[in-house]
Amino acid sequence: MESDDQVSLNISLRWIFKASYSHHASCTNVAHLVFDSLAMTKSKLFFVLFICFGCGHVDCPKGINKLPMYGHVQKCQQQLDNDKEFLQECDKQFKDRKEGAKFYIDRGWGYFYKNQFDTAMMRFNQAWLLDSLNADIYWGYGNILGLNNRDFNGSLVYLKKSLAINPDNPRVWESASTSYGQLFFETKDIDLLNKSIDHLKTSIKLEPNARAYGQLTAAYSYFMQKDSARKYLQITDKLDPSAVNPEVRKILSED
Repeated sequence: MESDDQVSLNISLRWIFKASYSHHASCTNVAHLVFDSLAMTKSKLFFVLFICFGCGHVDCPKGINKLPMYGHVQKCQQQLDNDKEFLQECDKQFKDRKEGAKFYIDRGWGYFYKNQFDTAMMRFNQAWLLDSLNADIYWGYGNILGLNNRDFNGSLVYLKKSLAINPDNPRVWESASTSYGQLFFETKDIDLLNKSIDHLKTSIKLEPNARAYGQLTAAYSYFMQKDSARKYLQITDKLDPSAVNPEVRKILSED
């Protein structure tokens, strides 16, 4: 049975891990929402709506645009035709498909930060149609599955894919740490906590910051031996004392 301190820490860590899904490097993505509502041409609006709402044929799988990579299912001919028309329209609007994919990725993050996860998923899927090798698409998939669906195993599938394409993005390592941390809370499997810690350390190597150090402090606080937690608490305090959850700080001060 967990002690009261462990329960408090458990709640604190859940809050910290959940919050870390929300940290995306770009501060400009919300601006693309303005384009969505004000500057979209009639032709582009037609194709977005066409793909978002799908086709009416009974043999066409429903709701797949709200699943990563369209749910990995075989599309009906009408849906394939819709994809073809969408790509043709994008070829007119962008200099190449990689640029188009980046555009839709930014729009996906914009909707993600407004908690419009279904729409965010649609935009990441459109980006995937344009450039399936862009690592940020799979990062978006993983964050949505983790934060909105609480499907942490599913989240890790896509976060690992993102890291396989681009292992140098510290934010994806941090997102993966979050999913491992949540799985640890569900299972109490210490190996999952260790994986969460390892992924945080990799993130910090790539981009040292107070937020990640604060999460590392909280993760180590779950162990009976608190030396590592205090070590990272000192580092965090030098960078930004507010990055440490007050409940974690209280537990470390009482030991």
